[in-house]
Amino acid sequence: MADSSGSFVHAGPRVTGTGIGDAEWRARVDLAACYRLVAERGWGDLIYTHISLAVPGEPGRFLINPFGLTFDEVTASNLVKIDIDGAIIGDSPHEVNATGFVIHGAVHAAREDARCVMHLHNEAAVSVSMLKDGLLPLSQHALRFYRDLAYHRYEGLALTESEKVRLAANLGTCRAMLLHNHGSLVTGRTVAEAFCLMDMLDKACRMQLAAQATGAELVLPSAELCEKTFRQLTADPEPEGELEWPSLLRRLDRLCPDYRT
Repeated sequence: MADSSGSFVHAGPRVTGTGIGDAEWRARVDLAACYRLVAERGWGDLIYTHISLAVPGEPGRFLINPFGLTFDEVTASNLVKIDIDGAIIGDSPHEVNATGFVIHGAVHAAREDARCVMHLHNEAAVSVSMLKDGLLPLSQHALRFYRDLAYHRYEGLALTESEKVRLAANLGTCRAMLLHNHGSLVTGRTVAEAFCLMDMLDKACRMQLAAQATGAELVLPSAELCEKTFRQLTADPEPEGELEWPSLLRRLDRLCPDYRT
């Protein structure tokens, strides 16, 4: 069950002597768990891409992974606190990839509800981002994004100030985006919501690629049915992933409980 900060309870023991409050520690545990789950699914890209999370009760402060660590090395205590410009807050033995936070910073600044921003180079999503028609409404998983998926054209490696404005405008109120020729992005009101949306988006992309690879004629639901199913899948106003997240944490506790340290 999520608390008022958007983090989940049962976070485990906090490292003592850190000056980190309970709400921030719960947020750190959730974010570290998300990094480990991404690593487990093979969505990582060496030491690149990021998942960022707003620090509860500290406007303009965010948690992000240390630059140079793979996602399976991220723990609650080695996450780094930064400001909206990617500058490190407080003492940390780790560096951060400030350039890599530019996309995240643009989204956090534009969307108060985007407490967690996940940007990945997962292969299925990158592949679908290369297709002119993008994600098609071929599966129930894809229909979750029928009216909730944005696109942003590729403009090179580094985002300029003007591109940040365009990216935020293209995202609009959507919770997910495919960056053409580049990768995927999802936003969540909680870490759980961001992860579960990315899981669904990745599956939708993989299913589409598998179907297209057969070369057979594809079956597309009618527009009316797509609209109906999307409304059904998004009818609950509460953040998605609340039921799934505790079970995912239990799995991590069996496989790699050090993420909580």
